[in-house]
This record gives sequence, structure tokens and C-alpha cells, in this order.
Amino acid sequence: MEPLSRVLLWKLILLQGECAVGKGLATAGSSLVSEVTVNWEAGTGAVLRCQSPRMVWTQDRLHDRQRVVHWDLSGGGHGPARRLVDMYSAGEQRVYEPRDRGRLLLSPSAFYDGNFSLLIRAAEETDEGLYTCNLHHHYCHLYESLAILLKVTDDPLEAGALWDGEKEVLTVELGAPALLTCVNRAHVWTDRHLEEAQQVVHWDRQPPGVPHDRADRLLDLYASGERRAYGPPFLHERVTVGTDAFARGDFSLRIDPLEPADEGTYSCHLHHHYCGLHERRIFHLKVTEPVVEPRARDSPGNGSSHSSAPNPDPSLTHGHSIINVIVPESRAHFFQQLGYVLATLLLFILLLITVVLATRKHRVHRGGYAHSDRKLGKSKGKDVNMAELAVVSGDQAPYRGEDIQLDYKNNILKERAELAHSPLPAKNIDLDKEFRKEYCK
Repeated sequence: MEPLSRVLLWKLILLQGECAVGKGLATAGSSLVSEVTVNWEAGTGAVLRCQSPRMVWTQDRLHDRQRVVHWDLSGGGHGPARRLVDMYSAGEQRVYEPRDRGRLLLSPSAFYDGNFSLLIRAAEETDEGLYTCNLHHHYCHLYESLAILLKVTDDPLEAGALWDGEKEVLTVELGAPALLTCVNRAHVWTDRHLEEAQQVVHWDRQPPGVPHDRADRLLDLYASGERRAYGPPFLHERVTVGTDAFARGDFSLRIDPLEPADEGTYSCHLHHHYCGLHERRIFHLKVTEPVVEPRARDSPGNGSSHSSAPNPDPSLTHGHSIINVIVPESRAHFFQQLGYVLATLLLFILLLITVVLATRKHRVHRGGYAHSDRKLGKSKGKDVNMAELAVVSGDQAPYRGEDIQLDYKNNILKERAELAHSPLPAKNIDLDKEFRKEYCK
């Protein structure tokens, strides 16, 4: 029954080791690294710093020697910690002490199944101490460690494993094999992917008052060299990220020149899916008006040193300053509008004068005809002489042609009658002149 109990004991130790690794060696998820508020003057070149050495892309030219596991031993009267064995992901193992060769073993398939446990074939008293399992990923800049305390005893009943709240404590019998469990099956330690296709950086922008879920995408950057720009074309010319961003791990965003409309919240997102890196940095950008320093006036004096040299131009001393020039409004626009108003008023006055003259002329003609009628009416009550009757001779013309047959008593009456019916000499009368005379009176 002893071999069976030993097998069950190793399985229990392996299960405890997996639980410990799952708690202590889990990779970090998406996290907010920093959130800052930055102020920049309008017209200057604003730089939003976003850097991470873990995002540096380095091509593996050493046949996957960027992942390594090594075991160290400290304590137990051995002095400082010493390296026992290490192994690269390419399968190469190295045992540092000659006495440990063939006695300390690592699984050749450790970087495929995630089992980095160390096997000591025959435990000795000198093997006691604190063992650490160290996993290094040079490409992803990852470092993970797991500690196990090993004790060697002569009493088989004391053999066993327990958890003291911080690490595993393993007690083995002298001369028996000891299995120091270290298991990590995260894909970053077991798989090889096309890293350059899994690194991406993107910049987002939120205008003031816009929630983060409606942010606008500005840029997408890939380790393969592909870049995608979004938004209007005039914004592409002012927003840039260095072409060697993945070589230096510097993904800072530069906006040049900065405009007041650029104010808002900017976020830098770093994703390294292969290394399990997801970081976010937030920048609250405030755009301020440029400060123009007033020129100092020379103090009056008798040829003092202040008046000998002119004051420097503040726009030249500050390379990033902007001078706002207020141009007065042109007077041509005012005179143009005034011309429109005067022309409209002149046309209205001309139209009014035309209407008044037409109305007055019409009244003059009507008043002349009425005056002539009134004058003729008055003349009916007076003695009518032969000269005045000649004006209305036209009205009596029909009667002149009538043949009046009368018996006269004597020739005198007959002559008078003939004289009365005979046409008088025509008299030319200017009616218009008479009307004007009467109208002037």
C-alpha cells in the first residue's frame, strides 16, 4: 500500500501546486495605468506621453530562447542562493553542479504542457532549503516566481506536504525522490504565436460632454507596420505617432499645431495579446489661450541705459507663443449698406414727387373746366352784348340755318331782324389765357 499512497501524495501535491500557481502567477488583465490632466497653449505642439517597454517588438532570432525557467536554492547552510538548473524553451537544459547531473531533472516538454516541476531522484540532507521556480519571458518582460520549502527527515511518518499560507512545505524521507511542483499553463509560456500580428495600439478621443463608449477612433498602429487613421483629412496632418514606436515602446501622440477645438479626453490603449498586456492611459487635454507678454516701456530719463537698447520682442523669446492680431472691421461694408438705404429712400422720394405732380395736374384741369362753367352761369343774369354771344355762337349754329318767315310792319323792323340773324365777325379768344387769369385771381 505504500507505493499507492505515495502516488496519491504526489497527485495531491501537484493539485495544490496548480492552485497556488493559479492564484499567484495569473497575468494581469486590462488595467488603467494613469489618468492625468494636461494643459497646452493653442498654437503649440502638444505631446501626450504613452510609453511601455513591454510593448517593444523584438523579432526572435535566437530560436525562441526568450523563454526560460530556472531553479534556485537558498538556505540550508549553503550560503547565498545558487543556481541549480535552467532550461530554455528551445529544449536546452543546463545543470550547474557536476554532482547534480543526472540527479536533478526537468521535463523536456515543459514549455508545451506547462509543467516546470523539478524532480530530485534521491533526496539528501544537503538538499534542504528554500527552492524557487522562476519563469522569465524576455520578449514580454514577464517574471513569475514560486517558492517551495523542502525538508528531509529520517522518519517516514513525517513525510508529507502542507501549505503554510505563503508557500508549500514539502517533507520527504531521506533517499526518497522529491517532486517540487511548479505548473503554469498560461498560453504565454506554452504557445508560440505570430507576435507582430497580436500587438496593437490605438488612440481614442472624446469631445467634451461625450461618454467614453462614444469616443472617436483616431489611430490604429500594428507591429507589422500597418497604420490606420480615422477622422477628417485635416486632422490626419496634425496628429502623428513616431514611425519607430514599436522599436522604442514610445507611442506618444503629437498634435501640432494645437487648436481650441482639440480639447477633450484622449486615451491610449496598449494591447499585447500574446503577452497578455492590456493597458490604458487617459489624458484630459485643456487648451489655453497663448499668453502675450506686454512690452515694457522705457522710463524717461537723461539717456539712461534702459533707453539705449530696445526691449526684446516677446514673440521671439518664446518660440511657441502666438500673437493675436485684432484687425478692425472694414468701413467698406458700412458704406455699402448706407448706399443701399439712401438709394431706396431716393427712389421712394422720386415716386412720391411723380404721384404728387400727376395728382396736381389732374386737379388743375378739372378746376379750369368748373370755373368756365361758373362764369357762363353768371353771365346769364346780365345784359348780353353781341361780342359775348359770339363765344357761344357754336351752340346757336343749328338755328342759323332755319328760315324764319315773319311779317314785318315796315322795313326798319325787317332790317333789324335780318341784322340780328346775320353772322357776326369771328372773334378769337384764348380760353386757356382766360382760365389762367381767372385762376390767378
